[in-house]
This record gives sequence, C-alpha cells and structure tokens, in this order.
Amino acid sequence: MPQALRADVGDHAPCDPEFPARAIAHITADREATAEAPLDLVPFANLKGFFTGSGKGQAPQILWDPFTGAFAQFFPATSRSKAVFDAPGGTRTNRAGRVVIQIEALFFPHCRVNGKVFARLADTPCKGWGDLHAWVSSWDVPDVWPMGRPTSLSRNTCPADKWRTQGGWYAHAHVPENNHVDPGSWPAFGSQPPTPSHTEPQFEPFPGASFFQAGRQSPIIDGMHGRLVAEDCDRYASSTRFDVWGAGDVRSYTAWQQKLGFEGRAADGVPGRFSWDRLEVPNV
Repeated sequence: MPQALRADVGDHAPCDPEFPARAIAHITADREATAEAPLDLVPFANLKGFFTGSGKGQAPQILWDPFTGAFAQFFPATSRSKAVFDAPGGTRTNRAGRVVIQIEALFFPHCRVNGKVFARLADTPCKGWGDLHAWVSSWDVPDVWPMGRPTSLSRNTCPADKWRTQGGWYAHAHVPENNHVDPGSWPAFGSQPPTPSHTEPQFEPFPGASFFQAGRQSPIIDGMHGRLVAEDCDRYASSTRFDVWGAGDVRSYTAWQQKLGFEGRAADGVPGRFSWDRLEVPNV
C-alpha cells in the first residue's frame, strides 16, 4: 500500500486463487472499556511494535489508525496474513481468496482520543479510509458485504458454501472457524470528507522540508503549532512566538512522527510530506 509504513514481518505464503478476492475487517480491541469507564486509545506505535514483535503470529496485512490516517503494512496483499484463526485441515481462512486482505483498525469501543470518547469505529474521523478502500479495491475486492455490513458486536458465521463462492468484505465476526464478534461497525464504501465549496486547499500544502529552518517566522508554523497541541504532541517549553520555528517545534513534531509510527531517523522532528498531510494544518 503506497501510503503505509513498511513493517514486513516475512514468512510470506501464497493465497488460494480458486476462491474469490476478499477483505476481512477487524478492530484491535486491545483494551476493555465501557461507557462509564472509557480508556485512552493505545498509541499506534505500540500496536505496530506488537505486530512486528511478539504478535507476529497474529499480524494482518494492514494496521490502520482511523484518527490520524496512519498505516503500517506487515504482509503484501498477495501473501496470506495471520489475523484469523485457521484450524488444521479446515478452511484455510487466512488464504481463501485470490487475495485475503486483513485490516486491523486501531480501535476499541469507548476509547478516548483527545478527550472525546468513541463508541463505534464508524463514529471516528475514519481518516485515510478513502486511501485504504481504493487500495483494497485495486485488488478486485468487490464493494459488497455477503453477510451484511457489521452494525453490532455479534457473531454471525458465514455458511461454508457462501464463504467459498462469494468475494467481498467480511467482518471478523463472519469468518468460519472463528468466534470473534468484531469490528462492530465499519465505514461506508465511497465515504469521503465533504469537498470544500471554495477552490483553495482545505489544508496547508506541504511547504518542503527546507522551509523549516531555525528562526523561520510564518503563520504556517503557527497553524502547525495549534495542530500539534490538539494532537497531544505538545512538547513546547515556551508560550510565546508560536509562529517561529524552534527547538520546541522539533520536539513536538518528533512526538507527532512517533505517534504515526515513525522511528529512529524517520522521527527527527523535520516535517515530511506524509506526516504533514496527516497533520492537516488549516490553510492560511
């Protein structure tokens, strides 16, 4: 996937081309929260680290953060991944399709992000969904839910004949041999953010890495500052000169890059196009 951070875990294996192309939708469900006791969302970098570490045996093709639009890819589309249970000798659930693209959305019910609580995945900003949907569609996965689009956390196992013959999108709750109930909801096909009525960009275009030099003064930097604070990446030591690029901007932007899953030299505090576009600095 062009927009995804590469985090290949190896151990590739072919899918079964005699079955139709499909995608399987999951949520990470990594914490148990309630409406009365919501919990903070686990950072994207933590889940990326899990799937490249001790969780390799459960890794999907794609980890998707619907709050920032970040992606990490652990297997190519043409390989089976390992995010659903596959009983020995039964239906090869991770492979039953020309492609079987599995997506784990970083989400659990009643997660809290920037002080707001989200009960369903479909209630989140679903940033990046357009890119994700387009990429899955490029592998000839049709825009259908053979078992119905998921609307609740409930089990509805797909009959074996339908699983063998009908491609499209399936919830983890639909997959044979499994007992999960996720994802509970999923964004609609073709759903996109509303197009602005004016012709100017809605967000500030990436000005290039060379723009961010010590002492540079610009309303773009001021707008970036506000977005970094809103994304809980405030590492500023001063409360003045928000429009001047300095050490606090570098620290705060590093925190944003790390939130998107970048590590090492890729999280150096200097904006790049991918991280800048995901930050969505208002047009000035």
